[in-house]
Amino acid sequence: MARYFNTEGSCQPDEHYMVRLEDRLAHIKKMLVNRRKYFVINRGRQYGKTTTLRALEEYLKEDYIVLSLDFQLMGTEDFSDEAAFSRSFTGDILRILQNMEAGDRESLTAPLLKMQSGLPAYGLKELFMGLSSMCGAAPRPVILMIDEVDNASNNQVFIDFLAQLRGYYLKRDKTPIFHSVILAGVYNIKTLKLKLRPETEHQYNSPWNIAVNLKIDMSFSTQQIAGMLEEYEVDYHTGMDIQAVAEEIYAYTSGYPVLVSSICKYIDEDIPDEGSPGTPDIEKPENAWEKEAIKRAVKMILTDSAPLFESMIRHLDEYPLMKQMFHAMLFQGDEFSYNPDTKEISLACMFGYASVREGRVQIANRIFETRLYNYFLSEEELTNAIGKLAKRDKSHFIHDGRLDMDMALHKFVEYFSDIYGDNDDRFVEAWGRKLFLLYLRPIINGAGNYYIEAQTRDARRTDVIVDYAGEQFIVELKIWHGNEYNERGERQLMDYLEYYHKDKGYMLSFNFNKNKKTGIHEMKFRNRTIIEAIV
Repeated sequence: MARYFNTEGSCQPDEHYMVRLEDRLAHIKKMLVNRRKYFVINRGRQYGKTTTLRALEEYLKEDYIVLSLDFQLMGTEDFSDEAAFSRSFTGDILRILQNMEAGDRESLTAPLLKMQSGLPAYGLKELFMGLSSMCGAAPRPVILMIDEVDNASNNQVFIDFLAQLRGYYLKRDKTPIFHSVILAGVYNIKTLKLKLRPETEHQYNSPWNIAVNLKIDMSFSTQQIAGMLEEYEVDYHTGMDIQAVAEEIYAYTSGYPVLVSSICKYIDEDIPDEGSPGTPDIEKPENAWEKEAIKRAVKMILTDSAPLFESMIRHLDEYPLMKQMFHAMLFQGDEFSYNPDTKEISLACMFGYASVREGRVQIANRIFETRLYNYFLSEEELTNAIGKLAKRDKSHFIHDGRLDMDMALHKFVEYFSDIYGDNDDRFVEAWGRKLFLLYLRPIINGAGNYYIEAQTRDARRTDVIVDYAGEQFIVELKIWHGNEYNERGERQLMDYLEYYHKDKGYMLSFNFNKNKKTGIHEMKFRNRTIIEAIV
């Protein structure tokens, strides 16, 4: 069977194109498993946790007996009380042992079967007595893996199960028990009580504080993406520039695993079947894996109702302070220092929507950022006056399938002055960028896309990159803070145009000077043109 890019469930190397995990597995074995550590793999949704667990199970089996469970296969009744949980847990272990070689199977199953048959009452205490006997009789150290532990996080019996694990861990020099325990899920074990017991004094009290942190970056590097593409290229001989494609995919995803695979999957399976006027023919092999195809794939992802994005929107509703933080970061350029003790910051990073760079919180990747922009803007799009005008006059800005950015800026100045000209400086500084994006979205919707260059975004300026029908436009939005700052912004825009190999750029200035002259004017710098709009 031909391999393909997988975005549903775990990946298998014989079925799917995937990054190599050997270095990651070797590190986990050497630094954690061999040292008898108990640890948690907690990462955002579709971050490769299950794939890593399955690969690790195979990697460890020569030296260890690995018992791998999945809590999403256990029903609500299995967590109803200690007896139900213990019976279900033991049954799952016995089923795993049935597939082992006879020698290992007999020595491991006998203690559990004896415990099950000899006791009228069977709770957590008896379960762990049986597990201890099993580990003591095992010919090799026993590893316990449990995937999808989040499915148990609402249940007191699971909290009690963790407490038993902790108790046996602390006395394992005298009482046999698992050599290493690995739990995987989105939530960190220390926050499991967030759902079970919401009272502040109980939120972070975990019975599993023996666990160490997994200090492994599970996102994909550019080189890992390139390695996956190399395997694809061996099969299909597209002639792609592997390194350039890998860098472009990383630029949009920052290596978030399912987003990397999604871009590749769309390019491989969907994009050759659809096209749009004015764009290169990417059905041709020489164009199939180039920047334009990646842009189209990103556009498709941004309109996809994938579980990853559904979870993100649900979490914004569940944690309004997280939503406020993201809104302030995107539209006001606010910065937040990373503090793991701040719940909303900790959760945003745990879910994978945010990351930490140089001690500051940032949105994890360009796709998440654009999806968040679209979400916030769509909440106001139907009622926003400037957006309605842009939608009404869209035909004025599109000529022969091309975007007339000069006209778009000219009209923005006109609309903005008419609608918001009487508002004070604080309103304009707080909402100016949001209003421009509300104006821009209906113009490019359907044929174009935009993203924000995060490295230049702050409280005073931000760069919007607009892609439309194969053309790219760079628009710097900035707040007026004097001539010197304005000139510095112009120089920065020129450097940016040079980086993108563009001869023309755009600047939208929100100027609070009472003597300002609004309108559009053209400037020439170093053989490049800047169109500046002032409101």
